[in-house]
Amino acid sequence: MTVHWCGTGLSAIPGLRRLIENGHPVVVWNRTVDKAREAVGDLTQDIRAFDPDALAASLQAGDVVVSMLPGDWHVPLAEMAIAHKAHFVSSSYIAPEMRGLDAAARDAGVALVNEVGLDPGIDHLMAHWLVADYRASDAFASDNHLSFISYCGGVPKHANPFRYKFSWSPLGVLKALRSPSRSIRDFSELRVDRPWDAITSYDAPLPIPESFEVYPNRDSLPFMADYGFETDWPVREFVRGTLRLNGWAEAWADVFAEVETLEGPEGDMRLQEMSDQFWNDNAYNEGEPDRVILCVGLKAERDDITVWHKTYVMDAWGDERGTAMARLVSVPVSLAVEAVLNRRIAAGLHAAPSDLALVSDWMEEIDGLSQHLQVVDHAG
Repeated sequence: MTVHWCGTGLSAIPGLRRLIENGHPVVVWNRTVDKAREAVGDLTQDIRAFDPDALAASLQAGDVVVSMLPGDWHVPLAEMAIAHKAHFVSSSYIAPEMRGLDAAARDAGVALVNEVGLDPGIDHLMAHWLVADYRASDAFASDNHLSFISYCGGVPKHANPFRYKFSWSPLGVLKALRSPSRSIRDFSELRVDRPWDAITSYDAPLPIPESFEVYPNRDSLPFMADYGFETDWPVREFVRGTLRLNGWAEAWADVFAEVETLEGPEGDMRLQEMSDQFWNDNAYNEGEPDRVILCVGLKAERDDITVWHKTYVMDAWGDERGTAMARLVSVPVSLAVEAVLNRRIAAGLHAAPSDLALVSDWMEEIDGLSQHLQVVDHAG
């Protein structure tokens, strides 16, 4: 069974190298063969120019297609995989079109595994572990008031005036600023049209406590069911969000003001201009360390008294192994590939696993990718 790894961008390399080094037969597909050779040419010579027809002709039943390509490629490659009875893995969020392939994947006996990067990915693993741990505790009661937070951010390890640096095109970050979000705050649904309208402060329980700016992103509400929250549990807070360095909102105030005015094709053109400028002014320098902070917490209260409260906290930064972001995005993808090959993930559509045996195995591997990983028991 062959792994067909498509895309060798900056966030793909550690996981790809790990699979090759672990002895899996891997074919590397990339639009630019020379760039792929620079990244993994010391480990494999089976590097091919990405071409959908050539990929389809190479697929065998039981193979795994990995898409580290732009998001519009995921569904076509998943459909191709199903047609050849091959599996599919991606780090990206599950789009409605991907969800619509679940029945076809089950019928074909193949797995479509998504949301197995950093966020989404590692955050899911932490959430599943926390909910299972809380359910098994003496403090568990279905009428406890619950608060859940999941904040993740990639930031420069050494802060710059802009309070942010880019490791790839800033366009995605700018577009995300135009996205509305849904979460729960004070037992009610909170809808926010622009992230900067809901910025709050969060004290991360790191070895040296540190404060960050955070805001909700996307739609948090569907993840309540994904994480095993029962519909009758009273939920005070539930938010999946983005974490930024303190001072970020002030440094980006002019960006927010302009983004809010942009509309239509002209607005898209201006976004691209802004993206190009940000890349010139605030890209990481060669060898400059990035940093990733991820905090996932669950708190249960009864009569306004905390009875259970734990936070999974991770802090990682770039080192001689490369960037933290690349490690934490791509190595979980490689773990998902191995789980599929070892038949530890069933046929059908899946996000990062909730099976506690897999969660434990993956978190043990992820521990070695970060400089700090800990479960903080605030009520212990």
